[in-house]
Amino acid sequence: MFDLIKFPVLTSKATKLLEKSQYTFYVDVNLNKPQIKTLIEKLFSYKVLAINTSIPPRKKRRLGRYKGFKVNYKRVIVTLDSQDVISFFPSS
Repeated sequence: MFDLIKFPVLTSKATKLLEKSQYTFYVDVNLNKPQIKTLIEKLFSYKVLAINTSIPPRKKRRLGRYKGFKVNYKRVIVTLDSQDVISFFPSS
């Protein structure tokens, strides 16, 4: 279950979305919205209000004479209730 959510996204746009109680994750490409919703609700025990998904186009990579592509991923924006907070940064 933990390997389906790869890691949280902490870009400038993603940190702006934290103010709206929207959290961004990279997940496995084969997951659909109902599966992602149940996974987030079980993992963090919060109610998910909405889910937005996107699969960006793959980028080409080259190493010497070998050509290939970067690993494909799915970006998920999860909207929670305004009182629910997932802490990515440890409080000290």
